[in-house]
Amino acid sequence: MNILLTGGLGYVGSHAAIELSESGHEVFLLDNLSNSELSTLSNLYAIVKKNIVFFEGDVRDEKLLLSILKDNNIEMVIHFAGLKSVNESVSYPLEYYENNVTGSISLLNAMSKSGVKKLIFSSSASVYGKPLYVPIDESHPLNPINPYAQTKKYVEEIMTDVARSDQSCQFVFLRYFNPVGAHSSGLIGENARGTPNNLVPFIAKVAKGVLPCLTVFGSDYATHDGTGIRDYIHVVDLAKGHLAAISYFDEGMENPAIFNLGTGFGVSVLEMIQAYEAASNKKIKFKKVSRRAGDVAECYANNSRASVVLKWHAVLDLKDMCESSWKYTASKFEIIP
Repeated sequence: MNILLTGGLGYVGSHAAIELSESGHEVFLLDNLSNSELSTLSNLYAIVKKNIVFFEGDVRDEKLLLSILKDNNIEMVIHFAGLKSVNESVSYPLEYYENNVTGSISLLNAMSKSGVKKLIFSSSASVYGKPLYVPIDESHPLNPINPYAQTKKYVEEIMTDVARSDQSCQFVFLRYFNPVGAHSSGLIGENARGTPNNLVPFIAKVAKGVLPCLTVFGSDYATHDGTGIRDYIHVVDLAKGHLAAISYFDEGMENPAIFNLGTGFGVSVLEMIQAYEAASNKKIKFKKVSRRAGDVAECYANNSRASVVLKWHAVLDLKDMCESSWKYTASKFEIIP
């Protein structure tokens, strides 16, 4: 199948490109390189040992999208493209709505004009907001608490309306929990620019010596060690979840279909630090400070629907996540004097 990946050189998109390509699909990538690197493309070539077609451009460029979809006989789109920093979205909400929502509408318009009917959307567990219960299943009420999460919810709603208006358009929403880790080759991984917003990339840079100290926000939560608990999923397992979703498309499918992708269990901040210390053989310096506004004590997935319907479940554990992240980080970054 010919599949277009928007944001295809990004963290999750690049790992999905590997899994899809190695499974026999023809992969086409679109990326504006705003939060990715062109060097990732050569690393993808090195891993899959075959050509992957790349287009540099923005998902908001409907004319470009239409040309790509038509000229390459695209049969399905996996929509990764979008800005993804929660903190940044609070400071620059209009930029997030412009990129994530307007970009998705541009893509849907191009798909409509070119007759492409199948789309997998890279959504987020952040749409659930503060958990009313854990583990979180797909029926949990949606209550986004920041602009980033709100954009994901809006795009899901827009795509749902499109599906209602035209039943030949089929959508799968994959709600990610916390992707971490890197490809086993060490050639691609999460390369957060500047100071990372997410825990594991921050720990990795502290282990490498790029950053001096990790800040742990909150040590008085009602958890076993007082720190926040999250569901961390290896990015390769997450990529394989997209492969499983491709097989789900069928005439009788639920439309849109929604699946959580996580491990189904939580890991605390201190547990992640300890696991990364073991993987890297480095001491992770950290300091405990007060809680951040909007953070919750624990958040992890109920994966049973993906397990039953998609026949998918995460297989890589915390040790795999930390070791693969360190393999990538150890060779990627230079220590700042």
